Amino acid sequence: MLHDPRPALRSTPIWRPKRVLVTASAQAYPHGRSIAERAEALGLTVERLRSDRLPLERGEDPRKAYARAKSTLAVVVAPPSKLRLQPIAPSADWRVDLAEGCPAHCSYCYLAGSLKGPPITRVYANLSEITGALPSYLGQGVVTSRSAERAAEGTTFEASCYTDPLGIEPVTGSLSALISWFGRWDAPVQLRFTTKFASVDPLLDLDHRGRTRMRASLNPDAFARFEGGTSRVAERLQALRRMAEAGYPIGLTIAPIIAADGWEDAYGGLIADIAAVLGELPASADPTVELITHRYTPGSKAVLESWYPGSDLDMTGAQRREKRTRFGAVKQVYDAPTMAALRRFFETEIAARLPAMRVLYWT
Repeated sequence: MLHDPRPALRSTPIWRPKRVLVTASAQAYPHGRSIAERAEALGLTVERLRSDRLPLERGEDPRKAYARAKSTLAVVVAPPSKLRLQPIAPSADWRVDLAEGCPAHCSYCYLAGSLKGPPITRVYANLSEITGALPSYLGQGVVTSRSAERAAEGTTFEASCYTDPLGIEPVTGSLSALISWFGRWDAPVQLRFTTKFASVDPLLDLDHRGRTRMRASLNPDAFARFEGGTSRVAERLQALRRMAEAGYPIGLTIAPIIAADGWEDAYGGLIADIAAVLGELPASADPTVELITHRYTPGSKAVLESWYPGSDLDMTGAQRREKRTRFGAVKQVYDAPTMAALRRFFETEIAARLPAMRVLYWT
């Protein structure tokens, strides 16, 4: 059995960045000014900049640079490219970004190597422009818009590709604003987000009209050492149940699935915990499951090993094979026998213990 090094259940405090920077352009937007005011109300020091250049230190020790960046929130204006949405199969039709960067410290983070520069969290002030671009994508896309199996979800928009929107919500208010906007959008649409955090109180009373699906990103407690700064799994499950009771559709994102020693017992225990907490949900919950195995690129591996030099997450290449994306990028994924064993286990366990949950995809 794997040892869970964490102490007894406790509430995870909300993220309080040590530095909040607001660019000159961001200050021109009501949402940008609102974020600055929220940060000050939390007792944070806000630096209102006179330009759009972020005053970040360069050339310092990589570990210090990482720590400084991860404790910095920058309020900026999303560039025009963010208003031209990109498809995000197999999760949803389209990706909508509220921010880039995340306050968590996950040693498998798939953003490593994907984002340029220090890993600060950049949140977008021009939320009105972002939402204004969405209606032109209604009925478009191939994941749910034109899928017989998932057509009931409508046109889907994924908000957690480049951030954990609930993790930064206490400071930004962006997720609540977007959920409310989708609630007012009288169309067959669904906003989706997944999170490793549990502070859902601000979301429970929103007029969401069932157009937002929250998913909890889960791994067994035995693998908690790979998910620093996040809420306990038990807290995430309780938060998910509260959201279901508030009328939200919900789901599970079991990711990344890690084939370490003892994984069968670890994931079997996780599925048992899920069944215990999420039994007898309201019909509106429409619970779903997404299953994503651990993978990494050479670039992300190099970045992660510089950020987390003491991590024992296996990225040695054992039980791995190369997979090339349609864009020519190389990923290390589990080899065929390991993938087959993982998939067989999850399909069997979910069918037996979570029969009401619809599996959306395996990857």
